[in-house]
Amino acid sequence: MNAQFAPPAHRGYRRSRLRTLGSDTLTVFWGDWLDLRVRLVQVAASGLVSPLIYIVGFGLGLGSALDATMKPAAGDNYLQFILPGMVALSSMVISFGGTTFSICGDRLFTKTFEELMLLPVHPLALHMGKMLAGVVRGLLTSGSVILVAILFTGKIWSFLNPLFLLVLVLNCAVFAGLGVIVGLNVKSLESVGIYNNFVIVPMSFLGATFFEPATLPPVLKAIVYLLPLTYTSLGLRAAAYLPLPQFPWYSIPILLVIAVLLAIAGAYQFSHQQD
Repeated sequence: MNAQFAPPAHRGYRRSRLRTLGSDTLTVFWGDWLDLRVRLVQVAASGLVSPLIYIVGFGLGLGSALDATMKPAAGDNYLQFILPGMVALSSMVISFGGTTFSICGDRLFTKTFEELMLLPVHPLALHMGKMLAGVVRGLLTSGSVILVAILFTGKIWSFLNPLFLLVLVLNCAVFAGLGVIVGLNVKSLESVGIYNNFVIVPMSFLGATFFEPATLPPVLKAIVYLLPLTYTSLGLRAAAYLPLPQFPWYSIPILLVIAVLLAIAGAYQFSHQQD
């Protein structure tokens, strides 16, 4: 065969592999979706309680005092300022927690995880399929918070524009990917609680959900900017309220890179899983 025909053949092989990877990913996702679709209302409402408490306690309670002394960096008042952070918070908690408990339950209790490992699919497809299920969980819950935000502010386009939704999906992908890795490694439900208490809960308050990071001292600012939720909160807040030139475009590649790195780590973990 003439060498000039090799590149097209190679490209065709790569396209075939990508199609296979996509098909396998959807197959893994479909298994979780069959279980998820009968609990859509429960999943959508499961992460709504904490954001509502924060909205009432901080946005309406503390916010009324803060509005009299200062103007927030984005939004007309402190309640509007924290609403994008509540969307970020709810998507993080459910994407991570739902994915972790799903995998942990399959591994440790129902013992159905072995069947998943026997599927003749690429380890990356296993990670991506589980991650997609986590993304859907996060979007369902954050969608409920978005509805609350629209009711409080009346700003429909602020919370449903493409840039806002892109940052939200990336955030769900990051924390669902992290949930996959944690779910593959924990040995008990108590271990899940440890990750939640030492990773998710601190990030809930330090991830720029309630404050503007630019106002912090340099040392604390450096810590806050190490957290992926910070970039989500900043991105959602800017997408909701600020002009497009003021959007922190760096937040998108940062979240994307983190999601890709977690996918690589998750695929490696699946390929070496001993369950």
